[in-house]
Amino acid sequence: MNNQKHLFNLPQDIHYLNCAYMSPLLSSVEEAGIQGILRMRDPSRISSSDFFSLQVGVKEKFSQLINGKPSQVAIIPSVSYGLKSAINNIPLNNGNQAITIGDEFPSDYLTLSEWCRKNQKELKIIQAPSIRLGRGRNWTERIIDAINGETAAVVMSSVHWMDGTKFNLEAIGQKCKECKTVFIVDGSQSVGVLPMDIAKYNIDALICTGYKWLFGPYSMGLAYYSEFFDSGLPVEESWMNRLNSEDFSKLTDYTDSYKSGAARYNVGENSHFILLPMMNRALDQILEWNGDSLQEYCGTLIKPLLQYLESGHYEVDEVDYRVNHIIGISLPENRSRDKFLQELKENKIFVSLRGDIIRISTHLFNTLEDIDQLLHVLKNDLV
Repeated sequence: MNNQKHLFNLPQDIHYLNCAYMSPLLSSVEEAGIQGILRMRDPSRISSSDFFSLQVGVKEKFSQLINGKPSQVAIIPSVSYGLKSAINNIPLNNGNQAITIGDEFPSDYLTLSEWCRKNQKELKIIQAPSIRLGRGRNWTERIIDAINGETAAVVMSSVHWMDGTKFNLEAIGQKCKECKTVFIVDGSQSVGVLPMDIAKYNIDALICTGYKWLFGPYSMGLAYYSEFFDSGLPVEESWMNRLNSEDFSKLTDYTDSYKSGAARYNVGENSHFILLPMMNRALDQILEWNGDSLQEYCGTLIKPLLQYLESGHYEVDEVDYRVNHIIGISLPENRSRDKFLQELKENKIFVSLRGDIIRISTHLFNTLEDIDQLLHVLKNDLV
């Protein structure tokens, strides 16, 4: 895989190591959005069938990306929306506790904790081990050990959003299956850049935002809901999600029946004539790139960084429990964080601060020059 910076319109003088925060728009995705805007100049060009046809390709491509079925994919506006649909439909007789991980993303934690409070369930938070080497392996083992017959659901990210810790989803999913525990995964920081297989991992619901590693627009996401959720209640009652809604002349022939599969969980106005074409084009590019190739490229890119970190200045987890597209580092105690961040700013290096962790995230638009500039700042020992 070669560098793909030419596919973007990023300024040439910046070092954007922050895709986990928000991906830059591909030029082709930008053009799809412009064409969508131009199309809406004249609503006479938009037919009733367009309200439904635009989402077909998006669902097919996303299902291909995660080894799922298009009928089980829903269009959502955000991760919090998609999580609400899944968590609200966890059976109340499935157990008296739910599990999440420490320092989980707020939308995941807040949605699950509210469900637990409302339904008088215990929320069990599996904290990260204090070690860095062996952190992902040990953390995964803690999660698996905590799952039992009383665990109604496990809600967690596939990759920890703060530092790139990679969990063994296959092992966790197998334990969930054995205990009849609903397994809900936030794939926002991995799907699109790391291979995902919902069947292999026994995932019941996979929720993804569109504007990070899927390179889509903001305010659009995608969710997979297994057949387990086919009879659930959606967050809202959109007319588009009911049977026979394609016939505009009979919209007041009200029906209680939803369309099959995950269609009931589509957000209202899901046929967004600007955002959907952008998402569709982004998925074309993601499928063309291939997750394994992306990991290989990012792995080559960050090799000098890892060599520096592993030389004794910083601790890095073992390779099977970290990803190549996100690295989280904690500065030494004698290093001023504020001064470090100021140095990054002066050198036009963009990363994220998450808790006490400096999060560095790379993709195909990054070059070795970006890493060299980061290393230049890291090696500056001034306090």
